[in-house]
Amino acid sequence: MSKPHEIVERALELSRADGCVVIADERSTANLRWAGNALTTNGVTRGRSLTVIATVAGREGTASGVVSRSAVTQDELEPLVRAAEEAARTAGPAEDAQPLVEGVPAAADFTDAPAETSPDVYAAFAPALGECFARAHAGGRELFGFANHEVVSSYVGTSAGLRLRHDQPTGTVEVNAKSRDRTKSAWAGRHTRDFTDIDPAALDAELAQRLGWAERQLELPAGRYETLLPPTAVADLLIYQLWSSGARDAAEGRTVFSKPGGRTRVGERLSELPLTLRSDPAAPGLECAPFLVAHASGDDASVFDNGLPLAPTEWVRDGELSHLVTTRHSAALTGLPVTPPVDNLILDAGGTASLDEMVANTGRGLLLTCLWYIREVDPATLLLTGLTRDGVYLVENGEVTGAVNNFRFNESPVGLLGRASEAGRTGRTLPREWSDYFTRASMPALRVPDFNMSSVSQGV
Repeated sequence: MSKPHEIVERALELSRADGCVVIADERSTANLRWAGNALTTNGVTRGRSLTVIATVAGREGTASGVVSRSAVTQDELEPLVRAAEEAARTAGPAEDAQPLVEGVPAAADFTDAPAETSPDVYAAFAPALGECFARAHAGGRELFGFANHEVVSSYVGTSAGLRLRHDQPTGTVEVNAKSRDRTKSAWAGRHTRDFTDIDPAALDAELAQRLGWAERQLELPAGRYETLLPPTAVADLLIYQLWSSGARDAAEGRTVFSKPGGRTRVGERLSELPLTLRSDPAAPGLECAPFLVAHASGDDASVFDNGLPLAPTEWVRDGELSHLVTTRHSAALTGLPVTPPVDNLILDAGGTASLDEMVANTGRGLLLTCLWYIREVDPATLLLTGLTRDGVYLVENGEVTGAVNNFRFNESPVGLLGRASEAGRTGRTLPREWSDYFTRASMPALRVPDFNMSSVSQGV
């Protein structure tokens, strides 16, 4: 089987287009699954996908064609390149057309073999998990969940001379604990690069505590409640906000970041708290690709920008909106700086309180576990709806006194930033709703004095 860099070079040699970008992604995964306090399955997979982007110049502009396929053999390589070229020739001019990126130093390891994972990544995690099964059984609870570790090596080559490569490890673990009668449920999740920093015993202890809180059950009506949003819930809401912060859509009046007359809200204060929302490819524990890898063009990314260096970016600085997501094309349209998306997100307000300390300082309010089934209701306000899940707890006089029913909520993350009265200590967290798409986040808990629980939900 050809090496990834050889596939990239051969595809570029075969290209007859005016410009060509080739992305080879080598992926390996190792996973564990368990149910009812026992391991059920485990497996290792490997795969390759290849994306060819052809650009063709014409009298009306430059067109692009994109074709992606998995498990491409040498015999299938030329047909793939020709298919991309044909797609470009039959397409109209690409609105986001730009010269291909040049001048980025080549990766020293471009010709090296791809990185891989293996079951060895669970060498310490799996035995500790087995010990948790025994404790859970003795404590009258059942553990369900999965752990997944994936390493993707991306090789990017272009006809403009770029030769870039990035290895991205991504690990997640999610655990559900249920009472034996299945009437009570709690969830915990973590993100990791290599599972050396995951403590199954700590996860089990957290879940046991939450099931203990649920021994007392109460019913509350819909309404607005002082609410403590844990870091995972804050991450899910702010990731959606980041996905909705494209500069072009804002300038064209379609989003919460729009102002009349083709202007945006950049420079406007969003929160009285000193909140800074940022992305940084080199953030410790959240490291991600330092250059753009775009397999397709969309509102917030352009195939013409492949290889564009990524820098630390503050989306909100000290409570003020400072940047929106731009491609080179949308930056030129809006007059804003070029700030492509980065694959991590960090919120910091300088808070030092843990979630337990925030609970201890609560007179009466709700403590959430996580959010689920988040959907957009109104892009003009970024109003989102969704459900609470796996535990909503009542806090009274600084203590959790029981579990209450689940709710449907209606809230805008932008509105929440404006109304939040306290932010706790920032720490790495796993977003639950978006963990299939976005895992690298570091967030504080937020106190919201009037979170809108719009209706009661009967789900567990």
